[in-house]
Amino acid sequence: MTFKSILDEIENNLNKILSDLSISDVKFSVEPAKPGFGDVSSNVSYLLAKQLKKSPKEIAEMISDKYSDCTSTLVLKSEAHTSGYLNFYANWDNLSQLILSESYLDTCGDVDIGNDSTIVVEHTSVNPNKALHIGHIRNIIIGDTISRILHKAKYKVNVLNYIDDSGLQVADIIVGFKHFGYDQESPSGKKFDHYCGDDVYVKTTEKYEADPNLEEIRKNVLKELEDGDSETAKFADKITRRVLAGQLETCWNLDVTYDCLNFESQIVRSGLWDKIFEKLKEMKLVEFENEGKNGGCWVIRGEGKEDDKVIVRSNGTATYIAKDIPYAAWKLGLLEDPFNYEKYASEQPNSRVLWQTTLNQTNPISKNFTGDKVVTVIDSRQARLQKIITTLMGKFKSVPDAYNHLGYESVTLSSETAKTLGLDTDGKQAQMSGRKGLYVNADSVYEILKKKTKDETKKRHPEMTDSEIDSIAHYISVGTLRYEMIKQDLDKIITFDLTKSLSLEGDTAPYIQYTHARASRILEKSGRIPTIDVDFSLLKEQSELDLIKNIGLFNLQVRDATNNLSPKVIARYCHDLAVSFNSFYEKSKVLALGDIDLENSRLCLVNSFKIVLEKALDLLGIKAPDRM
Repeated sequence: MTFKSILDEIENNLNKILSDLSISDVKFSVEPAKPGFGDVSSNVSYLLAKQLKKSPKEIAEMISDKYSDCTSTLVLKSEAHTSGYLNFYANWDNLSQLILSESYLDTCGDVDIGNDSTIVVEHTSVNPNKALHIGHIRNIIIGDTISRILHKAKYKVNVLNYIDDSGLQVADIIVGFKHFGYDQESPSGKKFDHYCGDDVYVKTTEKYEADPNLEEIRKNVLKELEDGDSETAKFADKITRRVLAGQLETCWNLDVTYDCLNFESQIVRSGLWDKIFEKLKEMKLVEFENEGKNGGCWVIRGEGKEDDKVIVRSNGTATYIAKDIPYAAWKLGLLEDPFNYEKYASEQPNSRVLWQTTLNQTNPISKNFTGDKVVTVIDSRQARLQKIITTLMGKFKSVPDAYNHLGYESVTLSSETAKTLGLDTDGKQAQMSGRKGLYVNADSVYEILKKKTKDETKKRHPEMTDSEIDSIAHYISVGTLRYEMIKQDLDKIITFDLTKSLSLEGDTAPYIQYTHARASRILEKSGRIPTIDVDFSLLKEQSELDLIKNIGLFNLQVRDATNNLSPKVIARYCHDLAVSFNSFYEKSKVLALGDIDLENSRLCLVNSFKIVLEKALDLLGIKAPDRM
């Protein structure tokens, strides 16, 4: 329970006081206090002012007086603040023991919000026609981090990657290979996904602009893709599978793994759409338009001033949303599963088994990757489409929050970073476009980060072996990429800068990782194995108590991140925890004190910090090396 224990004790005692005053149903807050306002504060006095016809300050004084009669293990005293808030001061001897002891447990930071219910997290979902670029990485890291947080909150998490292998962008590279004669093998030393995106896709789309008559070829290829038995569809499956393999290599290198790959081409041919379309008509969620611009079409009515959304055209063909609706219903288990499953050919890191859907009836294997709830990570530009699907799923499931769209804004490159990566942006931020070839693939960014880190590590530690340096550089590069993608609010555009992101100061992954290495070095130099069999009352300096308090907030941060689907909460917590440790490090020596009991108590604190930071960073998918 950690710091939540003192919050619960105070809340229970306040409710008892209110009950004695015959007051009920008051939704007051009890929260960690801001500096200068004790350790915990409550707004209960403000909420009683109207009812008791007294000022918040008078009420706070009255409740504080009554609180002194309550049984308290973790509260030393309460105090009425002139503002009207009620402030509480912790009994740190008891609270420190509780927090530091629990930090050593495997369950540290766990919260039971999910209660073992199943939730689907779908992310990545990149067209298999090109390499992943830095913009895609934000989606991937958000999705992976949310999955880790939900797992920590006791959800059973099914992580899905939707492979859009039957859309226009796939048709474009097939046109390139089939009609423009591009070689089916990438140049030596170039990954196949890079080759398809940099060369085949970009150059093919350039040809469309030069010759509008080529559009007919594109339409025919698109039509052939929807027929699973056509030679074009079979060829496209081979090509897109090779691109997908390259994309997955990138994801795995960033420590991102999945449970199942779902292929759009199979969803289209599975018959799911016919079943969901009948259900939509039966529930009167779609209407047939007899006249006007949408005459002959089936539409979903727009809300307010929004236009109606066509889902079936007058020629009987389904629009893009018609692929998403049955897939969304399948994720919630609202439709009978038409798929069989087989293991993906390549192994993921950490031996996590990766399954993929198949319509092949040979050796059928049944799996269940649906959930009671769904979180789908898709950029904010698709907000309206996702709103329609969310509303429909809420009506199908009769649970309004069963389907959740987690939107996010785009990633740009700083002008200096764009220049480093070979893009001329005339001194401006780089907005990326795969179609125009204005993007930087994630592998290139990782390699540049890694080279910079290796060079710096060699300068600092010439005694290290190449394998040690390579390992450290990998952890820092992955940590940097991941942290930069989640440290800001999801509704803010990210401007990624290579140099700033690698700084050992400020709000960066290397700063946090370096702090962890600092703690590891202290423990190494001590030559002792820290334990919780220490005198906690010796930890009384303000920098020590601030650090203990931050350690104790871990499970509250996990709860907050889970309830708000906000990876930034954990990123901010890791940074705050590192800041508080560095403050402690500057003000409090740990070793060579001439007082073995105090040394052991502080070593216990240092180790507690190290354990909790590692667990918090793990939620971000970031590893912290012991040396940097």
